Amino acid sequence: MHPNLVAYHTIVRREINRILRIWGQTLVPPAITMTLYFLIFGSLIGRRIGEMGGFDYMDFIVPGLVMMSVIQNAYGNISSSFFGAKFGRHVEELLVSPLPNWIILSGYVTGAVFRGLMVGIIVLAIAMCFTHVRIPHPIVMLSTVLLSATVFALAGFVNAVYAKKFDDIAIVPTFILTPLTYLGGVFYSVTLLPDFWENVSWFNPVLHMVNAFRFGLLGVSDVPLWIAYAVMLGLAFGLSVLGLQLLQRGIGLRS
Repeated sequence: MHPNLVAYHTIVRREINRILRIWGQTLVPPAITMTLYFLIFGSLIGRRIGEMGGFDYMDFIVPGLVMMSVIQNAYGNISSSFFGAKFGRHVEELLVSPLPNWIILSGYVTGAVFRGLMVGIIVLAIAMCFTHVRIPHPIVMLSTVLLSATVFALAGFVNAVYAKKFDDIAIVPTFILTPLTYLGGVFYSVTLLPDFWENVSWFNPVLHMVNAFRFGLLGVSDVPLWIAYAVMLGLAFGLSVLGLQLLQRGIGLRS
């Protein structure tokens, strides 16, 4: 086996083992949180709302809740894991090794995507207890999850590189990621907004991810599918380039 593949496999295996070793912190809390969302927003409030976008409200929010859990966990996994490597000083061993930077980045991103997918599967399984999941477009659903998890894993990596203390990795999720998620059409159709705010919402990448995933599960979307994919691919490419440049320059990594 090529040395680069061995290194990639080692990083991924370490990340997956870390996720599974502390499963009570990585997998259980999202499941409990999403169950509460389904009970409160889907069941109790959903009865009063009725339909949304031509679907029962419970059905409508399932794609958004799955994507919210995938995004948050992919982001949180890599930001905490890579910053932990920085804090423990063992990331320097990777930087001085002959490994290409793309192997290091790919290994951490793969681990984060794995956690996002695991949590997404758990949340989707929970959703099946409350509603009927149709999945008319499975390829769109799977590709959207992979791209979205990759985008926010890369964003979490950038956050971890620049973070100087543990508090720094909580700033972006609190003040940027959470607002983008809640304003990304998870609980409502963007067409219900006034024209101005509907136009502003188009600059929210989470809106495109949620709606692409909703198309995969329900067959409907507030945004054209090609625009959603263009946004996800563009962000994935741009953040990949930025991540590789940060590794190359050693910004925030070498002291």
